[in-house]
Amino acid sequence: MRKYLLTLSTILLIAAVSGYFFYSRKPEISYKTVKMERGTIVANVAATGNLSAVTTVQVGTQVSGTIQKLYVDYNSRVKKGQAIAEIDPSLFNASVEQSQGNFLTAEANLLKGRVTAYDSARATLKAAEGTVAQTRGALLQAKTNLRYSIIRSPVDGVIISRAVDVGQTVAASFQTPTLFTIAQDLTKMQIEVSVDEADISRIRLDQKATFTVDAYPEQSFKGKVVQIRNAPIISQNVVTYIVVVTVDNSELKLKPGMTANVSVEVARKDEVLKLSPAALRFRPKAKADEPKEKKSAAVSAGGGAREGGGKPGGRKGAGGQQVYVLKDGNPSAVAVKTGIANNSSIELVEGALKEGDEVIIEQIGGDNGKKKPATGSPMGRPF
Repeated sequence: MRKYLLTLSTILLIAAVSGYFFYSRKPEISYKTVKMERGTIVANVAATGNLSAVTTVQVGTQVSGTIQKLYVDYNSRVKKGQAIAEIDPSLFNASVEQSQGNFLTAEANLLKGRVTAYDSARATLKAAEGTVAQTRGALLQAKTNLRYSIIRSPVDGVIISRAVDVGQTVAASFQTPTLFTIAQDLTKMQIEVSVDEADISRIRLDQKATFTVDAYPEQSFKGKVVQIRNAPIISQNVVTYIVVVTVDNSELKLKPGMTANVSVEVARKDEVLKLSPAALRFRPKAKADEPKEKKSAAVSAGGGAREGGGKPGGRKGAGGQQVYVLKDGNPSAVAVKTGIANNSSIELVEGALKEGDEVIIEQIGGDNGKKKPATGSPMGRPF
């Protein structure tokens, strides 16, 4: 029994000593830094949109009837005035014949009225002249409808959609049905991108843009801002504006409807000192063995530095920003003022830093948030 108690006491003593050293040792602190470099910073506004031809024409019909012939299909190249479809002309031919007969009858009545007695035929003559004019108009209308039964392309271009088949009946009403969609020139395309209201003030005409599409994820295409529309688009309390970017599609790789991830270049500066965004976010942690008053002071100093941002966004930096450098092995704050930014770099406008200086972006070690037990036992209770 005594041997058992002695063994238990030895184990508890070893555990107590190990716990003491584990909880009382000071954590080692190190810092991860990056060097200040000079280079180019490009600030961008990101948005998405869909590709379309610069000029897209929707072809409809002005008369009703049944599609009798189709002369084109998807991707067919057409010339202006080329017949692309034909509506059954039977009814229109009949209407022309009827109008032609009415017109000839009216002309005959007019001639008859002219050879009768002048006094008795004046009223009849005027009526006959009116009938001739009326029937002439009806004849012209019938001929026009017959001509419209052949649907022709209004522009040179490529058929990108077809909404009818042979035998299908189309009806010309107050809203003309779309039978074909023709892209006038697929070598010149555009993207209508939706830009958030917070970024629209930075968009200008003729700014450069780059974009990618899922079909060619490794290739970047170029474009240019040509239009900024003032009409707002409001959806679920989010306000956006349409910005039109033109694109050269000489290689015909891009197709209408593709989703484009667009980046508009809103600012560029060369040969400037670049800060890492992580350096502006860094705040030193309090050491585990520091007095309570020093911890509070460190937290207060770190919190005050957050005022004014440091968040990348391409806008001018505000006052109160700071980064940290190592001085005698400890973090030392350096006040800075920033300029344009992107996701990887921020321009340093003012601050006692130069190329090659190392700024802190991360602290390893320090206050790990663990609390010491209230008593000497690692388990929080006396032996």
